[in-house]
Amino acid sequence: MATPDRAPQLFADDLVPGFRFRGEAKTLTADMFRQFAALTDDAHPIHYDEAYAAKTRFGRPLAHGFLLTSLTALGATSFSHSVEDSMVAMLEQRMQFLRPVFVGDVVVPDFEVVSMEPTASGRTARVEMAVWLTNQAGERVIEGRHAYLLRCRPPVA
Repeated sequence: MATPDRAPQLFADDLVPGFRFRGEAKTLTADMFRQFAALTDDAHPIHYDEAYAAKTRFGRPLAHGFLLTSLTALGATSFSHSVEDSMVAMLEQRMQFLRPVFVGDVVVPDFEVVSMEPTASGRTARVEMAVWLTNQAGERVIEGRHAYLLRCRPPVA
């Protein structure tokens, strides 16, 4: 039962194909690019060096692909509070990068359940989602798929 401090819980059975939700918008900053580079040791100058990036076809520092990918994880959205009781693991992810993303861009993640397949035990299911990030101009900048292992709704006693 939901409490005022806790989101109502959803399980694999609730996430039928066509179920959609949107994450929160994030404005990307140069500090985010630097922090991601420090965390991952991906310090290619195209991500933070203005002079270097100016000489590339992009003309300015470009967001790390994995920084963008991380913004499409369920855990990066408030929706994750709705699957706290059901989340077992992220199983798979794949991404296609469609457009460059720069400092100052605002990106929003979207999710749509593509399939929900119960496992042999019937207690869990593989839930596959189409995911994408859209920029402030309404353009998709990345898109892909995620698969999660979620618990099914417990039987009512």
